[in-house]
Amino acid sequence: MQVLSTLLFLLFVLVFQQQKPDPYAHASLLNYYQTAAKDEEIAQKFVNLMNKYQGKDPLKLGYKAVSHAIMAKHVWSPYAKIKYLRQSSQFFEDAVAIDNQDPEVRFLRFSIENSIPRYLNMSAHLEEDKRIFMSAILKHPRSGISTETVKIMRDYLLRKDLLTDQEEQQVAKLNL
Repeated sequence: MQVLSTLLFLLFVLVFQQQKPDPYAHASLLNYYQTAAKDEEIAQKFVNLMNKYQGKDPLKLGYKAVSHAIMAKHVWSPYAKIKYLRQSSQFFEDAVAIDNQDPEVRFLRFSIENSIPRYLNMSAHLEEDKRIFMSAILKHPRSGISTETVKIMRDYLLRKDLLTDQEEQQVAKLNL
């Protein structure tokens, strides 16, 4: 009887541990991406979470880069802003080195570099990144990018007026 109760306890512990949500789940990272720029407290939580990430998944490294770039928006000191942007740039370089064709990483870097003032000379990848992620989103759903992510990309591009007339027509025709 004691063996049975021990087994039940172990089973309970295993089930409970498996139900713990993954803090690096794609949906969670997307949520941070969309909310952290508007809220410093959320941005701080995002960068703290991503600083704990030590893996080599290119997409997660891309979100780690985003978390640092967003913190640059919230800090006051010009030195701290540049420091966060340089860290962001390095994490993006690491992510692209692992997978140079990941359209979501390329979009993330594009969205960050597009927001950086041009005089800082930290926006060297805009055209290349746009070419890669645009090619992928125009192939949706065969591209492997989630519909939610493509919607975020589309809305960002249309809201920021970053498309040629032809690209705008193609993006507007996406079946989302």
